[in-house]
Amino acid sequence: MKSKITLKDIAKELDVSTSTVSKALNDSHEISKETKERIKAYAKYYNYKPNTLALKLRSQKTSVIGVIIPEIVHHFFSTVLRGIEEFANSKGYNVMVCLSNGSLEKEQLSMDLLLEGSVDGILASVTHQTQQKKDYSHIQQLVDDKFPIVLFDNVVDDVRCDTLTINDEGGAFKATEYLIEKGCRRVALLAIPDFVKIGSLRKKGYLKALNKHAIEPDDDLIVVVEPNDNIHQKISTLFEDSNNYPDGIIASNGEIYASTAMQIAKDKGLSIPEDLSIITFTDSLISQYSSPPMTALVQHGFEMGKQAVELLINRIENTTSEVEYQRKVLSTNLKIRKSTR
Repeated sequence: MKSKITLKDIAKELDVSTSTVSKALNDSHEISKETKERIKAYAKYYNYKPNTLALKLRSQKTSVIGVIIPEIVHHFFSTVLRGIEEFANSKGYNVMVCLSNGSLEKEQLSMDLLLEGSVDGILASVTHQTQQKKDYSHIQQLVDDKFPIVLFDNVVDDVRCDTLTINDEGGAFKATEYLIEKGCRRVALLAIPDFVKIGSLRKKGYLKALNKHAIEPDDDLIVVVEPNDNIHQKISTLFEDSNNYPDGIIASNGEIYASTAMQIAKDKGLSIPEDLSIITFTDSLISQYSSPPMTALVQHGFEMGKQAVELLINRIENTTSEVEYQRKVLSTNLKIRKSTR
């Protein structure tokens, strides 16, 4: 049995773009007869079945919006969902939510499920695995079919569609500079892998702040936490040398990492914030009720959800003219609490 192939596979094999493959399979007049025949023959041989549901939905309105998020227990995504649902409901739309659980395959299946359920458009935060494998064919196919889709938070630059993110670089710069201005000189970064866009941007902002204040970056102070890592064990590497403990930590991957670092530091006899200052990305009850309460970079998830669904509804309802794709960026702010000097 021949294995299932994607638009991207066909494009790579025939040395054309995924857009060309999609148009050829849809019999577009923009593609030459010879190219169409070659692509269709290859697709037929490998039993490729184009997603006709997406095309069908363009002429049918259901007033339902699909949302795909990596996880629901994360405070940030729960606030994003509140913003999405509140604004969508005010405009007469209902919301259907799917979890990708950080899996590329589950993300692809979720898109298929939402299309089968007849949604008018999709909001998606792509998984880390999707970015690691750089497989965006399922997203590109929707764009090629002119199906409304907006990416938020975790987005990709290789697909031309509406996106909404926070200023990850600026936020990390702001947090790092704040610690430096409070007297920290060994600021550590609990980092997200660089293949994740928000990870690379936050690391860039961190390094930019160090450079501005003439502090030489120390690789030992940058701890990259992978999804399957033992969090406690990985963060503990910052505290192996009692003569070189960090005096500041930016937890760019969230409150669980920040609270873990705080507990390890206390176990080592350090005082927060006298010996170690900690800032976390994301502001929730964990930050507010930890001991001491944590200074947090507020990402405004509710506003992101509201603006993301507004972008999508505009894309759904504007059928009379071509609208330029928008890439919106939201600013962040620091909420100062007692975990910093």
